Amino acid sequence: MADKCKAYKTSIGGQAVMEGVMMRGPESIATAVRKPDKEIIVDKQPIGNARKSKFVKLPIIRGCVNFIDSMVIGIKALMFSAKFFDIDDEGNEITEEPGKFEKWLTEKLGSEKAFNVLIYISVALSVCLSVGLFMLLPAYLAGFVELFSDSHTLYIATEGVVRITLFVLYLVLVSQMKDIKRVFMYHGAEHKSIHCYEHGEELTVENVRKHTRLHPRCGTSFLLLVMVISIILFFFIRFDNIFLKLLARLVLIPLVAGISYEIIKFAGRHDNWFTRIISYPGMLFQHVTTREPDDSQIEVAIASLMAVIPEEKGSDQW
Repeated sequence: MADKCKAYKTSIGGQAVMEGVMMRGPESIATAVRKPDKEIIVDKQPIGNARKSKFVKLPIIRGCVNFIDSMVIGIKALMFSAKFFDIDDEGNEITEEPGKFEKWLTEKLGSEKAFNVLIYISVALSVCLSVGLFMLLPAYLAGFVELFSDSHTLYIATEGVVRITLFVLYLVLVSQMKDIKRVFMYHGAEHKSIHCYEHGEELTVENVRKHTRLHPRCGTSFLLLVMVISIILFFFIRFDNIFLKLLARLVLIPLVAGISYEIIKFAGRHDNWFTRIISYPGMLFQHVTTREPDDSQIEVAIASLMAVIPEEKGSDQW
């Protein structure tokens, strides 16, 4: 284990799931879950060749691809973890009858392909909901400012304030849910274990426990940066028609995501006053989206991380 933990920057990232952690390395993806009987089970899958192609590694493009790819992987990991907790109060497994659409897909495509189609449908719905709530709704609400002023600067500022306010309220509200609190604890365990690995220390509960639960490459920081970048970018794009404004925001989402990804990646591999300024707002938000984990949760994060650490460290360098 110690040989695998020499200090260097890593591209490994992850996500908290139900009673577990998903880690994504350069060669594989692993989801570790602590089952109700306290056993830790790890599901490891290789990264497809499409994610290794030169095209998807191009700047900006890799951010767009990674955004969608992360959502697909994340939903799969969530579904994997959830199946261990479909039990009632008496410990019996809860089985749900598949819907008509799911049955139809299974008959036409087979169970595996139908599952993948349902995953992508879930991602599409999630993207639509997120875009509608955090991109289009703020742009629409800010339009009321134009009833009193034709200042483009005031419109963009109002849109930005509404967007960030909705995001903060969403995080604060969901953080009060009991199940989400435990997910946020696993989120903290994910960050702490990655910090331990990046500091070249052996991955033990004692070593992981002492590290911070805040990390500059967190998805929370990425989402906040997306909002900031969108405010800056939309300032230079002006339309008087509300429908053109909304359309512009839809069309530019891939560019915003790509730029934000490059900035997060840059901040993750450099440590200076500039990158600390960039990372600071996102790190503040992580005080909401992460919580201090207990030792059992750290053990799960370590199991997931160990499963994706490459045999040769060179394959995981920035």
